[in-house]
Amino acid sequence: MSTTPEHPQDPASGGYPPPPPGSAQAGSAQPADGPPPRSTPPPSGSTPPSDQAPPSSSTPPGDAGYPPPPGYGPGGPGQGGYGQGGYGQGGYGQGGTPGGYPPSAYGQAAPLSPSDQRALAVASHLGGMFVSFLVPLIVWLVFRSRGAYLEDQSKEALNFQITLFIGYAIGFVTFIIGIGLIIVPLVYLFGFVMAIIAAVAAAKGEPYRYPLTLRLIS
Repeated sequence: MSTTPEHPQDPASGGYPPPPPGSAQAGSAQPADGPPPRSTPPPSGSTPPSDQAPPSSSTPPGDAGYPPPPGYGPGGPGQGGYGQGGYGQGGYGQGGTPGGYPPSAYGQAAPLSPSDQRALAVASHLGGMFVSFLVPLIVWLVFRSRGAYLEDQSKEALNFQITLFIGYAIGFVTFIIGIGLIIVPLVYLFGFVMAIIAAVAAAKGEPYRYPLTLRLIS
């Protein structure tokens, strides 16, 4: 038996047997013998072929991959933003003002203390001695809803000063016939004494009623 192989190996060709006839295709640059050529990787920075392009990002254009700002939920400002924890709850929605503070009650001022009511009542009675009915009128208009005692005394002082004003008017009208020379001093003296008496009573917290008074304001 012969030990010679059917296809002897050629040392110059690297020991590979020749390919069978007809296996090489037209246009192929692969040599007839030797190992198959290795594919050369593309240089760095080059664009890969179109069939090997990396998968496109799932982020829609325009979003640039940024997450939504905090406080805005899926439903926009109404969910997770101003709707919850903002203007809707705990803010302007509940409590009326920022921080949950109750809304201020305009026109509903706190009532005055008894000492403050007495002090303003004294001012109402004594103020008429200098500026007629102006002081009791201001006190009655501004503070009448902040204390029953102050409302009563300022209204009483206002009616008394209106009565004195009418007396002064009569005195000045009759001044030309001489009667006014008596009426005007008497009206002033009467108003001075009664105002002091009323102020002393108001300082004690006692309701006072002027004599000979036209109570036009009720």
